[in-house]
Amino acid sequence: MIIGYARVSTDDQSLDSQTDALSAAGAEKVFADRISGSRRARPELDRMLEQLRDGDVVTVTKYDRLARSLKDLLEIVEAIRERGAGFRSLAEDIDTTTPAGRLVFHVFASIAQFERERISERTREGLASARKRGRIGGRPPALSVAQKSEVRRMRDEEQRAVAEIARLFKVSERTVRRA
Repeated sequence: MIIGYARVSTDDQSLDSQTDALSAAGAEKVFADRISGSRRARPELDRMLEQLRDGDVVTVTKYDRLARSLKDLLEIVEAIRERGAGFRSLAEDIDTTTPAGRLVFHVFASIAQFERERISERTREGLASARKRGRIGGRPPALSVAQKSEVRRMRDEEQRAVAEIARLFKVSERTVRRA
């Protein structure tokens, strides 16, 4: 039996293209999660793994739908293999039911992990370079140094209500408490 697995990271993303592709590939049953791939606890993935039988083939549109890290991907594919099932990725044309497919799977997974690490490395280098030039990322402060001082004075010395101060400065109550 061909079993499909689809995943999107957020609720506002659509599973339609994945489920359509899986149905076209012959998937008789499709399990779908709406959760980040970095989270190992994925209810539908776990349910699918429990129901696997000898000879089933788990099919995904792209292997990054199954896992975000090489370690996680290898563990999941190993769990699939232990249940006597195979793994197939449509985009990468990987099919672990054959020896050549298993080799290609491991090579692709290693390359993908390498690329994720390079992206992370380049991002860190870019942020460090920007900091050296005086650029600081992130959201600008809601209150200037002078405003923070005034907020503290009003809150601590005048004993004004946090909600009142927040309205005056057009910030959240939490911002006033942190000032």
